[in-house]
Amino acid sequence: MTQSRNLPSFLLCGTAVAALALAPMAPADAQAQVRQPPPPSTSGDAMRIVAVVNGDVISRGDVENRRRLFALSSGLPVTNDVLDRLTPQVTRQLIDERLRLQETQRKHVVVQDKQVADAIGEIESRNGMPKGGLSRQLAASSVSTRTLIDQIRAQLAWSQLLRQAVGMQGPPSDADIADQEAQIKAQVGQPEYRVSEIFTPVSNPAQDDEAKRFADTIITQLRAGAPFPVVAAEFSQSQTALQGGDLGWVQGNQMDPAVLRVVREMPPGAISNPIKVAGGYSIVTLRAKREVGHDPATIMHVRQIYLPFTQPLDPQAPTPQQISQLDVGKRLQTSVKSCEDAEAANKAANSGRNPDPGEIRLEAISEPLHGILAKLSPGQITQPLPDRDGITMVFMCSRETQNRGIPSKDELVDKILGERAELTSRQMMRDLQRRAVIDQRS
Repeated sequence: MTQSRNLPSFLLCGTAVAALALAPMAPADAQAQVRQPPPPSTSGDAMRIVAVVNGDVISRGDVENRRRLFALSSGLPVTNDVLDRLTPQVTRQLIDERLRLQETQRKHVVVQDKQVADAIGEIESRNGMPKGGLSRQLAASSVSTRTLIDQIRAQLAWSQLLRQAVGMQGPPSDADIADQEAQIKAQVGQPEYRVSEIFTPVSNPAQDDEAKRFADTIITQLRAGAPFPVVAAEFSQSQTALQGGDLGWVQGNQMDPAVLRVVREMPPGAISNPIKVAGGYSIVTLRAKREVGHDPATIMHVRQIYLPFTQPLDPQAPTPQQISQLDVGKRLQTSVKSCEDAEAANKAANSGRNPDPGEIRLEAISEPLHGILAKLSPGQITQPLPDRDGITMVFMCSRETQNRGIPSKDELVDKILGERAELTSRQMMRDLQRRAVIDQRS
């Protein structure tokens, strides 16, 4: 595991974690083409007790739903063999999750229903689903929506508790920030790595073989094409799971030596074998390499115009309202000449969306939007870009190239807080596990 991490987003924006905590799943119709899930457990079997955690029961049904959710979201075939291989790690995850929930309840941490609903709505929006679409997709795969809700609620509650705990330590001092900056400047010219991880803990040596087998199962699916952020969000037991496993840019002296030895030899995009580290196994993927202090970035400021549809788009049979919105977009291509024009057009469309997304780094944008914006000069606007729910247009206000190799003060503060959050989480979980009364049944 790395010893230094970026600030988890929940420390800054609270409920935003759920946007990454559960990653996109393939469309239901695509899944149906390749497999039909086996029937769920019978009601009697579903009520069978798998574990009792400080008096709270985890049932066979809880395990069944969680392992199906993981298989569905990561692209694993939903077969009895695969589900059985997932069972030990799923059970352990549910036990740890129950410990976290009990602690947050003891500390009177409250997650509002609206926070959970907003998180689910964000997942649906990111995946182009209508409202309620995620629940229907889960139901079609014999996964209870309650499983998703419970996981989101547990993540949000634990995040709020960590935010409180880290906040009690006070903000990083000027000396802390200066020390971080000095460490980075001392590494200028040395390689650094953009790494993502999946961490599987081993709290008892007797669990080592089981954890290793589970790591091997994950790696097989990752190498078959399962999205790394999806699997990390679902099963990594590090706080970086909330960012899809993303560690950000890390230097060699900030990584576990065993991980560094592997990362040095990896080509970008590769998936490692399980790496034995303190406390468990780590699976890493190398996303990119660069030199410390050298990070050319294209920084853009844009304005977005959104023209909403009154009903989901059927490309083969657009409605009159959708055709009208497309005509509006074509007219805006010639009439919008400034950021102010774009803001006015967005307001006139009653989009309900903020036209200013803030500073954007081109390199952080995925395709196909990256290719579109890369060709856009200041003062230009994109053609209408339709999706299921409306049309988006982007006006380029400004763009410039900057060297972002040395983090800003705010980024250094984020880095320090991220380290504190990870350490606090690990310490709290060790204490909870040590004090817990757990009856795990075969």
